[in-house]
Amino acid sequence: MSRFLAFFGVMTLVALAACGPAIPATAGLPTFISPEQTAAPEPNQAYPTAEAPQSNTSQTVNGFSFNMQRAWRDGKQVHANVCFTMPDASDWTIWAADFLYGKETISEFSSSLISTQEAAGGHPAQRCDELAFQVPPDADLSAAQLTIESIGAYPKGDEYCSLYMPKIQQALNERGVKIVLSCEQVNGTATMQITSKPADMSQEDAQKQVYSDEFYTVRGPWTFPVTFAQ
Repeated sequence: MSRFLAFFGVMTLVALAACGPAIPATAGLPTFISPEQTAAPEPNQAYPTAEAPQSNTSQTVNGFSFNMQRAWRDGKQVHANVCFTMPDASDWTIWAADFLYGKETISEFSSSLISTQEAAGGHPAQRCDELAFQVPPDADLSAAQLTIESIGAYPKGDEYCSLYMPKIQQALNERGVKIVLSCEQVNGTATMQITSKPADMSQEDAQKQVYSDEFYTVRGPWTFPVTFAQ
């Protein structure tokens, strides 16, 4: 009889457990995240920020002036605001620039326009850009320099005729190259044409000489020290 009662009691407990509410798995419970965990990470102190002591320094090369207004280091980038006089009304921009520190030379850079100023009162037109070079955070910039290698402007529309043909023809004449240029209307636009060339010169070679980027490039270099305390 006692064995029967014990067996009956066990079966009753099993039945009650089967009918009770299910207990959710702990894996499905939401995870509480404290405000401290969601806060923005602290800035990395390994990335220095500093202003270079050099400012408003100017250089003139081949009759064209560059002015470095300021330079600063912001973490992994060195920035410099530079202004330069433009040879004419074309869209002149910085084509080549280098940042040198230690034995490293960085030639890749980004450039963004700050301002332009038209020629007025005997003063030439001017353009100001912000340059940025990527550097390692631990780079030693205690003896660095920024060099502007060249500026350039690709001709637009009829600028070959209105601005460049006279200087191209003059350069060819001074070199003794027997190429003659003229401007003709093509589809309603004044277009520079090669009127004549030496018989032993191919058309391709003539075009290379006439359309060389030397005619719309001004070369420096303009070099500025850009140093930061370590």
